[in-house]
Amino acid sequence: MNLSKTIGDFFQHVSEAAARIFGPNDDKYPETGVQPFDGDPNRGEEWS
Repeated sequence: MNLSKTIGDFFQHVSEAAARIFGPNDDKYPETGVQPFDGDPNRGEEWS
């Protein structure tokens, strides 16, 4: 492999990663809204 192809591949991978990080969000999570808290808070040993 020559040097120019190696450098080109490197910059292609870096630019694809940057486009994925800074691009629009493509998550497909369901809208769940606010979830109520039904438990006791963990206060540690000092509150036992």
